[in-house]
Amino acid sequence: MTGLTLPPLFTAEASGEPFADACARAGAGCDAGLVLHDLALERLRAALVLAPDVPLARAMTMLPLCAVGFQNALGALAPPEVSVHLDWDGGLRVNGGRAGALRIAAATRDPDAVPDWLVIGLTLDLWPGPHEGGETPDTTALYAEGCVDVAPDILIEAWIRHTLVWLNRWEDEGNAPLHREWAGFAHVIGAGIDVAGEHGTFTGLDENFALLLKQGDATRAIPLGALLTDPKDPT
Repeated sequence: MTGLTLPPLFTAEASGEPFADACARAGAGCDAGLVLHDLALERLRAALVLAPDVPLARAMTMLPLCAVGFQNALGALAPPEVSVHLDWDGGLRVNGGRAGALRIAAATRDPDAVPDWLVIGLTLDLWPGPHEGGETPDTTALYAEGCVDVAPDILIEAWIRHTLVWLNRWEDEGNAPLHREWAGFAHVIGAGIDVAGEHGTFTGLDENFALLLKQGDATRAIPLGALLTDPKDPT
């Protein structure tokens, strides 16, 4: 691998801690479109810097948008019998097992403020750890699911390209097409779920991608803002 080939206005650099470094670089004023990556043998990690021009409450849509971009990318590269599904909290599932996750950090936690920057982090296990497999049936890794021909650098390139397609479509058409696409790949709608310290039945998403959680006779909406993570957390 000689380097990532990305669309115009995107640049790629290697990093030992892509998510934490991307947040630090964004806070220091780097350009949007920076992609930091760590292509280790057992795990792929990457982070994408964005510069939203909308309030944080709407900019949080970048989490499901980048998740759909990843699903489309891996879906195109993986064998046709491999399924790729999405968790609301950013989880990435391959053949039903959680193989990785996306997460999000921003320059502010004020939902009404336009953040100076926003970072999406990607983690994907390529090979299972020594204690994974039969002892952790809900956890898997990409290459354990028949995807050994999917090169990590090619996957990152495809993720950025598919994410860019959805960014352009979202800007032109709003949430509706993205909402339909995400719902088609959602994992466990209609099942019990633990999220943001709450337990209930995941019944779907509202128009702003808030999770609709049914608890007894009541249903509450948990906004995407509940998924913001600490920019300084490298894990």
